[in-house]
Amino acid sequence: MRYVNLRDLTVSALGLGCMGMSHLYTGHTQNESESVRVIHRAIELGVTHFDSAELYGPFKNEVLLGKALKGRRDKVVLTSKFGLISHVGRPGPLDSSAANIRNAVEGSLSRLDTDYIDLYYQHRVDKNVPIEEVIGTLSELIIEGKIRHIGLSEAGQDTIRRANAVHPITALQSEYSLWTRDGDDGTLDVLRELGIGFVPYSPLARGLLTGTIRSRGQLDASDWRLTNPRFEDGVLERNLQVLREVEAIADEVNATPSQVALAWLMAKGEDWSPIPGTIRISHLEEDLQALDVKLSAEQVSALDKVTQPEGEHHTEAQMQLFDRNNSTMTTSGILGR
Repeated sequence: MRYVNLRDLTVSALGLGCMGMSHLYTGHTQNESESVRVIHRAIELGVTHFDSAELYGPFKNEVLLGKALKGRRDKVVLTSKFGLISHVGRPGPLDSSAANIRNAVEGSLSRLDTDYIDLYYQHRVDKNVPIEEVIGTLSELIIEGKIRHIGLSEAGQDTIRRANAVHPITALQSEYSLWTRDGDDGTLDVLRELGIGFVPYSPLARGLLTGTIRSRGQLDASDWRLTNPRFEDGVLERNLQVLREVEAIADEVNATPSQVALAWLMAKGEDWSPIPGTIRISHLEEDLQALDVKLSAEQVSALDKVTQPEGEHHTEAQMQLFDRNNSTMTTSGILGR
């Protein structure tokens, strides 16, 4: 395992996104003990970065992590998120009021069975609460010892700058992969300027970049991905044709497409920690072998230029929850990460 710094927080170069163990994806209803085994195996292999949120389940994923990490808490960096569930009766999911943050953190601490959360993210930017007030509340929680670092998720450049001016932001978590390049709009440049680490979620494009999803029939009827534009009938098949570009480079380095996708991300930044998710030990071990994949400069450049897939990475309603160009927020279509 290699380790990187998200600002001044040291984490494994690859983390483990735990959402799919409890939320939205095929397999999330599997026996809890199987997920615990995956988490324990990850720790054995040097993974220290574990990502959750109160939304996942809801609440079930934090409970799962709390059980799995009992007796192992000092070996890991534990992250969670608030702001997409209101505990104080505010209409709609977005609630970053001080009262709700304090309510949320107490619930997360209880479910995670811990005294502190290493990195606590605002899950989505709440336009009804100035970011300065949000960071002020989180700064108080640091002083009180309930959290240790502050993160943002899917925040835009102006929000990031304003937040960092109140208290150093440790990391931004946003979707980024070979097939999703939103951060190239200048956001990644802002992170480098301010010394903020980056945590790419869905680094394998919700399984598409693994090459193992070949049809919609492999997904349970309740799987959230069936509503995703890239998984639509016809679109999925065309995207599998585009995937051949990644598979060709994987063949060159004797690796799997998922390993190449992760190796490419790790080559992009020394303060990046992607968080692929899985419910299987075999997939976990495959992902971690990406640490040994060596890409040449020419291969990295070729991957930079791979054809982008057909379809947006979220529905239009879900994209409205992203903090992009001060767009109007909507409460419909809560997304899964």
